[in-house]
Amino acid sequence: MPTRGAAKSILVILETSRLKRLPWLIHGFSTRTGGHSRPYGGNALNLGFTKQDSGLAVERNRAEFRRKLGVNGKPRWPLVTLRQVHSDVIHPVAALPDHPGVGDGLVTATPGLLLAIQTADCLPVIVVDRKQRAVGVFHAGWRGTVKRIVEKGVGEMRRWFGSKPGDLEAAIGPGVHNCCYVVGEEVRDNFASQFAYGVELFHELKESDPVREKYPLLFLTARAPGHSKLPVNIFLDLVEANRRQLVDAGVPAKHIEASPLCTSCRTDLLFSYRAEKGVTGRLMGVVGIRP
Repeated sequence: MPTRGAAKSILVILETSRLKRLPWLIHGFSTRTGGHSRPYGGNALNLGFTKQDSGLAVERNRAEFRRKLGVNGKPRWPLVTLRQVHSDVIHPVAALPDHPGVGDGLVTATPGLLLAIQTADCLPVIVVDRKQRAVGVFHAGWRGTVKRIVEKGVGEMRRWFGSKPGDLEAAIGPGVHNCCYVVGEEVRDNFASQFAYGVELFHELKESDPVREKYPLLFLTARAPGHSKLPVNIFLDLVEANRRQLVDAGVPAKHIEASPLCTSCRTDLLFSYRAEKGVTGRLMGVVGIRP
């Protein structure tokens, strides 16, 4: 997934190599660099109307982002967004709605619209029908993933545009990876109840404690086997969960490209709600069809 630009001080957009081959397509995943937002350190490119940031800064950031994409200032290319609620609700759009819909997915075959999903750890997923020239973008956190939003997105594209899964290309943008995505037992139970491979998406790691390892006798208890237990963290592989859904929906595995970037690991480049304890901006995954 190459970048446009390289320096931390300039606006950087991530693109996928497979989608770049389609001359009629505009797509990209934003980063945090090269904007006008001060609350998140330096000149951050916050693209969401967060409570810490000013609306004026966000509008300026969106204009800069659109300019980098090559669509700013044009009468077409309105930015179509949603009020995201971690659902499986997907809206087909043919024009800019009067008000943002409530849901977590957008699909269109109408040229000149820029469909957008906001994230800050959840995955932005772009799906493109290279034959029918239809596109979709989806917000996939763990709740949306359990509800099969990307699998349903493929179904909605087939329903509205006649898309065949074998003709689809998919790009999974930056999000929190299995190295950092600690979840509760209830999340694993949710996945296990919905997917035959659900438990395979998780791994456990016992918390480390250097003092306990160096002085084990200090932690002796009366409980067998004689030592109190360290907590166990459960990690979810959200990227693999969505990749499996796309494959199960019929998208060829070789047509799926996933970003290697973890938002929690790379707060120098990306926003992470978890790593930054809720005080952070919003990234954007966008896709559109050239007229």
